Parts: sequence; C-alpha cells; structure tokens
Amino acid sequence: MNSFELIKRLCNTFGPTGCEDAVAELIKREISDDCQNVSTDRMGNLIATMRFGDLNAVKRKKIMVCAHMDEVGFMINEIKSNGYLGIATVGGISDSVLAGRRVSVLSKKGLINGVIASKAIHHKPRKDRKKTTPIDKLYIDIGARDGDQAKEYVGVGDFATFESEFYAFGDGYVKGKALDDRMGCAAMIEMMHRLHAQPAENDVDVYFCFTVREEIGLSGAHAVAFRIRPDLAIVLETTAVADIADTPAAKRVADTGSGAVISVMDKSTMYDRTLVNKAIETANNNGIKAQLKRYVSGGNDAGPIHKTAEGIKTLAISVPTRYLHSPACVAKLDDYETVSMLCEQLIREFKEEI
Repeated sequence: MNSFELIKRLCNTFGPTGCEDAVAELIKREISDDCQNVSTDRMGNLIATMRFGDLNAVKRKKIMVCAHMDEVGFMINEIKSNGYLGIATVGGISDSVLAGRRVSVLSKKGLINGVIASKAIHHKPRKDRKKTTPIDKLYIDIGARDGDQAKEYVGVGDFATFESEFYAFGDGYVKGKALDDRMGCAAMIEMMHRLHAQPAENDVDVYFCFTVREEIGLSGAHAVAFRIRPDLAIVLETTAVADIADTPAAKRVADTGSGAVISVMDKSTMYDRTLVNKAIETANNNGIKAQLKRYVSGGNDAGPIHKTAEGIKTLAISVPTRYLHSPACVAKLDDYETVSMLCEQLIREFKEEI
C-alpha cells in the first residue's frame, strides 16, 4: 500500500475521541509483522515495540514516538420529537464549517449517513444571512420520520464525525477529514516498515504509541508516557497553517511545500532546545526539507508528555496542514514524507548524549 492509500484508509475510518477502536484495529493489522510486541493499555492506547542493536547492552535507551488516533467530531445530546439530533462538538470545531456538511453517525445498527441541517438562506431574516449559525442551533438530519424512529438507531451519547471524500489534487496535495492526526499515524506505520526492512544499529528500544483522547484533554499520551518513561519522546502531528493570501509571514505558522515543521514552542510546551537543534542539524545533513514553526499556537500530546514523572525531553515534528479541524483538511504528501523521514533518521542517530 502506498502513502496515499494508507492515509486515505486511515482518514476514512470512523474514530472521534473515545471511539478510536476501528482505527486501532486497522493500525494493528498494518504493523503486526514489523514489531516484537503490540499491546493495548487500559486507556486504549496502542503500543508497538521495536528493539534494535545489542539486546543485551546495559545502557539501552528508550524512545517514545507518538501520534494520536482520534479525530474531532460530535456527540448527540438530544433527540427531538421531529427526528432531528441535537449535537455538541468533540474537540475544537469552528461553527463556520458545520452547516450543510455530511456526517457519519455510529448507530446501534452501524454507521449511518446524516447531514448537519440549517435553515436555507431563503428562510433566514435578511439580518441573519451573513451570520454563522452556532452549533446549538444546528441539528443532524438522519432522515428519521420522527423522534421514535430516530431512537431506533441512535441515542444520547452516541458519536458522529464528518463524512468527506478523500482525494488528491493540484501539485501533490491531498484533501480529507482527520488528517489530524492520521497523517502522524501513517508516518509511524511507514517508518516501522522501513525499520523492519533495515533495522537501526544503535542500542534503543522504540515505543511507537498510537494514542487516544488527544482532542479532549490529552489524557492518553499522559498515561502511556508515565508507563514507558522514555529518555526521549517525539510527537508526530499536523499543525494548522495559514499560508494563504494577505496573511503576514509571521502568522502563517509554516508553509505547505517547505517540509517538516519543527516546533520551538506552542501553547502547552516549550520544546527541548537540544532536540530542536538536533532535528534541524539532522534535516540539513540528510537533505530533508524542514522549517521552524514561527507562530505560537495550539498544543498536542507533548504537553502532558514533557511533564511526566521526572520530565521527558520532547520534540514535535508536524505536517503543515491547511483548514485543520474541518471536513476539508489539506496537506502536501511531500511534507508528510519529510516528517516520517526526519523522525526515522533521529531514531537511527540517537546517542546517549542527546
């Protein structure tokens, strides 16, 4: 399976926060032949271990590489008598990307189709036509006759996600939902394939952690980091960029097409400067495109990881992604490949003094 097909399958799998099981099963099938051990912890994190070098070495080191499996979505919080479903967001979703969007709802009878319903412009007062409709005024329409029929399929507390076609377009771009963070998961899978085919020679145990619940509370990464207590953690992510017209350079965050994004700091983490410099040096020495994140925004699993136990040196490498947390996220495959390549090279070059 090539990168495009792998990312497509991952992105099209249903997996909002708290419902990552199907994504985990897909990943487990992909990596089962690559690693010495695969396990699932109490939180639902999927942890795959690969050991390299002299397995009897006294001073073996531990590296944790992680990407989260969950995506943003919706929770059903009301079933109206007319059959419409009230919703709340799971994770940060702008009201501006909701009205009229297709969704998949995980029902008692499997996945069913729905649409986020909103008044057509013809039915809105003129004063409201240019306003964004808030989520508490929006509903999911599953085509139910009434509330009783809707309840045959769904209940309060059920979940939904965007339903969005995944496709390639333009100069090497892809569009789909859930690029955050299925691209990080795909990068780890492909890295594991390469490391299985050509093992690293240094004495390291690498824990590839596909984490849960990142979009709500970052709790999965906290649990798995506490369990492993690695010497180094590398978080593979996507980062929201605004490389569009009329955006000042400093606020663009990063640029699509310019390679892996190395974070210096964000809203939850000040990254280890030694690791940041090592990542820049490794990218330069190996001809891997990379850039620094130049706007302080967002946060990810690095937030809880770097504060775990006595503290863990942590680095974040991201795919620059447009229109994040929407049904039409856009990224460039070349950038995705640089994230996977840079992380792999850091693993192969890991030394005790880092």
